[in-house]
Amino acid sequence: MEEFTDKERLELEEKIEELEAVRGRHTELVTVMIPPGQNIHTVTKQLESEKSTAANIKSKQTRSAVIDSLERIIKELKNYKKTPENGIALYAGNTSENLGTQNIGLWIITPPKPLNVRMYRCDQTFVTEPLREILKNQEIYGLLTIDRKDATIGVLEGKQIKVIRKLSSGVPGKVRAGGQSSQRFHRITEGLAKEFFRKVAREMKEIFFDMPRLKGILVGGPIPTKEEFLEEGQLVTKLKSLVIAVKDIGYVDEHGLKLLVEASEEDLAEQEMTKEKKIIEEFFNILGKDPDKAVYGEDKITLALERGAVNKLLISRKMEKHKIAELEKQAINISAEVILISDETEEAEQFYNITKGVGALLRFALE
Repeated sequence: MEEFTDKERLELEEKIEELEAVRGRHTELVTVMIPPGQNIHTVTKQLESEKSTAANIKSKQTRSAVIDSLERIIKELKNYKKTPENGIALYAGNTSENLGTQNIGLWIITPPKPLNVRMYRCDQTFVTEPLREILKNQEIYGLLTIDRKDATIGVLEGKQIKVIRKLSSGVPGKVRAGGQSSQRFHRITEGLAKEFFRKVAREMKEIFFDMPRLKGILVGGPIPTKEEFLEEGQLVTKLKSLVIAVKDIGYVDEHGLKLLVEASEEDLAEQEMTKEKKIIEEFFNILGKDPDKAVYGEDKITLALERGAVNKLLISRKMEKHKIAELEKQAINISAEVILISDETEEAEQFYNITKGVGALLRFALE
């Protein structure tokens, strides 16, 4: 799960904006998405057969645009020996604004994160939502479902749940071997359970301790096993402090991870709001106590960016898209952190009303 850079994110955003600005007169814009691991030659053959299907389109203009677009995409795919590591998205369509003339544009995107959709579609617009999902998938939450016999460790990235590791304890069920006293059997099973908890904690440390963008951990399982794990599993302090939700879940497999995420939706939403509130609070505190280290308003922000003084740039999503893109580009050029502020909280509304949409924490004073 490599983290992609601000520059890669900005480049992808710009390409998406460009694609979303294109409009077809009819269903003449072609979107092809190939996820990693798919055989690119098989997809090429399937697109060849789609050309035959497109020959049945009644409108001459639409038929010509779709066939020519498919030919451009097929020609491009033949340059690849295999599907790129993160998959590939190809877009082609008639971009001419003059009725009766044709100008087939082609866009090729190899995304910075894996593309999880396979698609072929003709429409009046290009399909960009799977690429937008990639932009959202910037934060990761660790997942653990555990009982005394089994555990599943996974991650939530964006909307996607991935299983990382499955573990089994060897702790016997309630039926004990003949001749064992109840107390002795209890001691054995308790010892095995504690060792299993410690094993799970070691695995979690190996997976999560240095994981970039890990924002929190969700833990689920039956009562009281998950609580026993957190008390007795010897989970390292750094990871224990990242546990943001503990939920009662009856399953500890892949389905259990899904149930855990569903049960934690409010906790995850609260995390996002809390993070946003903290950065806005930090901005206004510095603005009040040390006004040389914080500025707002487009003129001062532009000056601060030109001088390389910006450390963190806060931009409201309520600003016009082209302004957001331009400010982001300038910030990335000076290695400043960009934080997009939502329009969903009172704090975000206050930030927009006071700053008109943009503020910055500075590395050094402007004057």
